Amino acid sequence: MADIQYRLAQKRQILGAFPGPKSAALTERRKAVVAGGVASSVPVYVADADGGVIVDVDGNSFIDLGAGIAVTSVGASDPAVVGAVKEQAEHFTHTCFMVTPYEGYIAVAEELAKLTPGDHEKRSVLFNSGAEAVENAVKVARLATGRDAIVAFDHAYHGRTNLTMALTAKAMPYKTNFGPFAPEVYRVPMSYPYREESDIKGEEAAQRAITMIEKQIGSDSVAAILIEPIQGEGGFIVPAEGFLPALAAWAKEKGIVFIADEVQSGFCRTGSWFASQHEGVVPDIITMAKGIAGGLPLSAITGRADLLDAVHPGGLGGTYGGNPVACAAALAAIGTMRELDLNARAQRIEKLVMDRLGALAADMGDGGIIGDLRGRGAMLAVELVRPGTAQTTKEPNPEATKAVAAACLQAGVVILTCGTYGNVVRLLPPLVISDELLKDGLDVLVEAIRANV
Repeated sequence: MADIQYRLAQKRQILGAFPGPKSAALTERRKAVVAGGVASSVPVYVADADGGVIVDVDGNSFIDLGAGIAVTSVGASDPAVVGAVKEQAEHFTHTCFMVTPYEGYIAVAEELAKLTPGDHEKRSVLFNSGAEAVENAVKVARLATGRDAIVAFDHAYHGRTNLTMALTAKAMPYKTNFGPFAPEVYRVPMSYPYREESDIKGEEAAQRAITMIEKQIGSDSVAAILIEPIQGEGGFIVPAEGFLPALAAWAKEKGIVFIADEVQSGFCRTGSWFASQHEGVVPDIITMAKGIAGGLPLSAITGRADLLDAVHPGGLGGTYGGNPVACAAALAAIGTMRELDLNARAQRIEKLVMDRLGALAADMGDGGIIGDLRGRGAMLAVELVRPGTAQTTKEPNPEATKAVAAACLQAGVVILTCGTYGNVVRLLPPLVISDELLKDGLDVLVEAIRANV
């Protein structure tokens, strides 16, 4: 990776007990005006961020191993992104592409046509959030096929709107008491290698899902199969090799649109531009967001031209979709990804993390709490289980997971948790984090895991 000039010192530094007085004061202000349903996993307020560090309003510096949930892959204040935002904002911040269009939107669509898998003719539409992208991908699939049913998977997460809640598998906190949900959504088993009852190959797991679809829905009724190539909120689940290609091949045979939800796994996060590329899968439609624009709100769907062009004029869009400032940020962020070869950087991060945590798992043995290490690139996970159950019952250990996250925070490291059972530590560092800072963060994580055996 090319040398990066960081604006802030890349080190962790806790000045005293936290939350500090300024963060505590902001918490009181928040209670008076912000809805209680909005939760924050870290009780400090950010004043600055750069590279792999977050500095709070009290001057504490934390190692960032979450990147705003895989958003700030190029850092939270990448100079190219900042410069592009400033330049665009000086000209115009909004006109609405559906009223008076502009070049930036087209330029982003051109980049997406180059970067997404497949050499077929493509079209793109830009939106604001991952949930919007998923909703519109489903709209396109239903219109283009004339069918209604959408197939989603166990452990899936696709968003918080009504339709995407229906597509999401986990009830709390995403779905509980928010129904009724959108109809014609069906769920089938995911390939979850660590938790399979028997040693099942990817192709066999795919056939299990296909058999359920054919029996319970009928392939002629299915508009789309929607899947995260690596599941995010569900636990960073990497399906067994062969699972995704087998599903995609069957979908193609049956005229079903294969939608890859790459909202969290896209844009160099897994060591390729998109996670689908690891097994040569070419989706009909890809949904994208998070890492696309260096922290600005932007999302997209890119897919086969015949599918997206099937929609009547005016059928797709939105007031803020493809905002010009966000488009400028996306073009700059993609440029930084290329310049710094962040795909290679993600692969380097994978090696550092897996070597360090793999050694810990080996040292702890079957009696430890590490059940599984998995992931690709800089999208990595540690699944924690009850001591002594790693190879037997694999009993989830959400209490230890919470304790590990809390211990890391106290030592100045921000990590995220996830998983259907609440027992997965997920690592999503900015791809521009230095080796030294990452190693320091891993040292803290290792000690926190050891302390919770």
